Amino acid sequence: MHTFLPLGAAGEIGASCFYLNIEGTGIILDCGMHPQKAGLDALPAFDLIKDLPVDFVLISHAHQDHIGALPFLVQKHPYVRIISTPQTRAIAELTLHDSVSILKEQIGKEEELKIYSHEEIDLLIQSIEYKTYGEEFFLAGYKHKSSEPIKITFFDAGHILGSAGILIEFNEWKFFYSGDINLNHQQLLTGAGLPKTKIDTLLIETTYGSTDSSLLKNWNDEAETFAKEANKIINDGGSILVPVFALGKTQEILAAIWELMQKRKLIQTDIYTGGLGAKISRVYDYNRYVVNYSNPELELSKIPQKNLYDVDNFEDLFKAPSIILASSGMMLEKTISFQLGKQWLKQSKSAIFTVGYMEETTPGYKFANSLKGNKIQITGNDKPSEVKCSIKNFRFSSHSKREEFLEIVKKLKPGNVILVHGDSSAIDWVGASILKNHKGIKVFKAEKGKKITLG
Repeated sequence: MHTFLPLGAAGEIGASCFYLNIEGTGIILDCGMHPQKAGLDALPAFDLIKDLPVDFVLISHAHQDHIGALPFLVQKHPYVRIISTPQTRAIAELTLHDSVSILKEQIGKEEELKIYSHEEIDLLIQSIEYKTYGEEFFLAGYKHKSSEPIKITFFDAGHILGSAGILIEFNEWKFFYSGDINLNHQQLLTGAGLPKTKIDTLLIETTYGSTDSSLLKNWNDEAETFAKEANKIINDGGSILVPVFALGKTQEILAAIWELMQKRKLIQTDIYTGGLGAKISRVYDYNRYVVNYSNPELELSKIPQKNLYDVDNFEDLFKAPSIILASSGMMLEKTISFQLGKQWLKQSKSAIFTVGYMEETTPGYKFANSLKGNKIQITGNDKPSEVKCSIKNFRFSSHSKREEFLEIVKKLKPGNVILVHGDSSAIDWVGASILKNHKGIKVFKAEKGKKITLG
């Protein structure tokens, strides 16, 4: 018997973590933290599996909402085997170390949670096994009830460097987890690859399930619009703040900006980066010839950049036009993009350009949905401020469009589809569309703690 149990990211985005039991072998797919929650609420519901076998963790990619809770899982299950792509392992070393100090604030004073150390992260990273795309490997847990092992294969998910869709096969039964998947080319990475076989159960994300695809422009078209709007600001003597995730968006947007400058579509101006994003860019550089890369000749670390963290006074950023890539992408409180955003509001010649998804509960969502001349109260502790800068919103997506989820279903022909990693409206649209277009498929809306029997 095969069973599926959601521990997180059911009806929401955050804390992705799913438990799969195949003939007595316990496999966890991803192990993330929820970026908008604190304490125990930020973690997957590990208590649901405290009496179940936990043999393996398969990681789809290195974003914190997919790996951030790994150290807490290892505290509870110290002998679990963790497997990812080599790129995810390399990035996880950077992001998990970076999260140590952040977690002290996010977790707070929860007595049940033991904050982990840098030394523990070193040990965790050393324990992660890695497999390349297309490399078949076999697993069987301590209580596995069959002489036949479980076969695993990673497929390039096209989301960020090292991201993987995960094919799980046992005898004739096949299960595919999309991870965060993108069928389209970005500036650096090419689109996802899919198994060339019929799937029994598909576990798929629905991030943009409620977003009209006409709002998600072709990457190159959006880049050219970005350049035109940026040139207006630069010609007026202003600077542009671009809130970006340190992982993925920093590298893709940096590459896009540089190539636009090289083609003389964007005025040459200073680019500021720094911190974790710059370190991750070096991992991208090391791997540009071993993954599906659109332009392996482009080396991010060779692009002229100034270190944002060397700036003593934020006012210096307005003395001459510049483009600043700063994390976090959703402008969370206490991050540098949040701090800079408050300074940008006062600058009539400058602009904030958002480039991706903004959770409705985040400060970034408030910035993105403000208009010049209006007043904005960013957090409950802030006084309302007049928006003097320009605000432009762009969509450089690293997720598939909602119609593309239907294409994936059409190609894989699953008997069951489980919908995760999306809000209720996103899941409802994808679910209803699958039922309308594909007769005979069972569609499940994942609910935390509700087991699904798969056969």
